[in-house]
Amino acid sequence: MARRAQDVYTEWRGGTCRVKWWSGEYHDDGRKRFESKGGFTDEDEAFAHGQDKIYEWRHGIGVSNRDGRTLMTEWIDDWLNSLDVAHTTEMSYRSIIETHIRPYFGKRNSVVADIDVIAYRAFRKYAKQALPGSWGNAMKVLNLLLDDAVPRIIKVSPVERTRRRGKFQKKPKERKKDMLPEAVEQLARNAQALLGFQGYVLVWTMAMTGMRPAELYGLTREYCYPNWPGSDPRADPDEEERYEEDVLRYGKGGELMPAIRVERQVQYKDGHLTFMPPKYESYRTLVIPDFLAGLLEELLAIHDSEWVFPAIRGGCLGGMNVPYRYWPRISGGADAHEGPLVRKPRGALPKVPSFAGRRMYLLRHGHKAWLDEDHGRDVYAVEARMGHEVPGVRGTYSSVTVAMEQAIRRTLQERWELLQTSLGPEA
Repeated sequence: MARRAQDVYTEWRGGTCRVKWWSGEYHDDGRKRFESKGGFTDEDEAFAHGQDKIYEWRHGIGVSNRDGRTLMTEWIDDWLNSLDVAHTTEMSYRSIIETHIRPYFGKRNSVVADIDVIAYRAFRKYAKQALPGSWGNAMKVLNLLLDDAVPRIIKVSPVERTRRRGKFQKKPKERKKDMLPEAVEQLARNAQALLGFQGYVLVWTMAMTGMRPAELYGLTREYCYPNWPGSDPRADPDEEERYEEDVLRYGKGGELMPAIRVERQVQYKDGHLTFMPPKYESYRTLVIPDFLAGLLEELLAIHDSEWVFPAIRGGCLGGMNVPYRYWPRISGGADAHEGPLVRKPRGALPKVPSFAGRRMYLLRHGHKAWLDEDHGRDVYAVEARMGHEVPGVRGTYSSVTVAMEQAIRRTLQERWELLQTSLGPEA
């Protein structure tokens, strides 16, 4: 005998009972759309299942049978279209998805609702084998995909959360060596042999400002000393007050401080180098020591490129893949004439032991160490210069004062002058 209640009813078909319940949706003609499940041998159990489904729908945690059968590949498309993250983050997600996640689940015609803990662990095993050095990144993206499927497609995410149990194990940390001015000078000379004078100035600019490589590649004349701030395009009407203050604080001559304005970086988008906001939208002004101001002024006087650090054949340096094609020889040394395109015949490049085999990005880390040594008390000024957000009350109430900037300029200039003294007059 069938049972019926509001939006739930049962019926016997052969030797088993089927329950039908309203899914919360309507057909195009206005009729309620029902879903069902059969195979019950106990009518009370079937009816209770239907009531549970109605409860889930009313409390916003229900998943329709139709949504539950969504293919993983279809959900990936929907998820990617909904992303609102930084360009570089999106490109990283897409690379992992198209290289590993989509092929893996697409080959199996996986339905999202069928990805349980066992299927999740199977992908993790695959990722560890296919991506021994970065399988964790693939799991992070998969975790986001599955977590965001709740509650529309699945009720519970199969993602296994790491729980701290047992003995604490400290995460390995990259070992760094002190960044000595002598090492930076040798890096700069090696870079000059490969890239020209702009290579020399590039290395010292990164060491003295902590700018990220993509920010340096994207630096154009209007945002660089001696042109900025007079040449600032002033594109944002909401920043008019800052523009006026910059003219009174930075520039060339008198009491003004030479500075670089970080307004953008370059990244590849759709196969082309494109201007993007700096990482974490860390727009900032970086005062520079007098020697670097002189180098930048000299560099801009000997070329007419829009880029402060143009590539060997012109254009943006970001297209030369400096960290992979040039940096290993700048830091690790090279035999005479060895390496990619160079400006002119050259001799051997000496190895810089403290940087050999290490990332170009460590120049930025070294700058942070210099700031900490000289200005550790002014935490806000140091972190603001690096493009970091300072949390809490300190970040809310603090600001970078002229005195702080003058102190930073002074200590950086002193490092340069000590280097020149140690190198001697023939340097």
